Amino acid sequence: METLRHVVVFVHLIGFAVLFGAWAVQAFGGKREFTRLMTYGMVIAAVAGLALAAPWGMAAGPDLNLHMKIGVKLVVLLAIGALLGIGTSKQRKTGSLSPALFWLVGILTLANAAIAVLWR
Repeated sequence: METLRHVVVFVHLIGFAVLFGAWAVQAFGGKREFTRLMTYGMVIAAVAGLALAAPWGMAAGPDLNLHMKIGVKLVVLLAIGALLGIGTSKQRKTGSLSPALFWLVGILTLANAAIAVLWR
């Protein structure tokens, strides 16, 4: 069971890497627009994150700190998804994207990774 959990963590990290990598390419490539790859990365990270939130043998009882961390990460993920959806729609209609939307996606993606690593 522990091996399966490690595989899901690995897939979750791949999702983060795809989302942040695609964002970084756009940020430092000068184009600054949302791509489908960002959405795919977010979906991969979300599905794997929800699988990680499932109780993997919590015999010691509920850990309220862990549940709070998962809740905060879920809210941040929903914000990233909303920004990607709004920005992609606006980008299709007008051909441009608000810099605030673009930079917020990168900041929130890094914040979500920081929460995962630093919150104990």
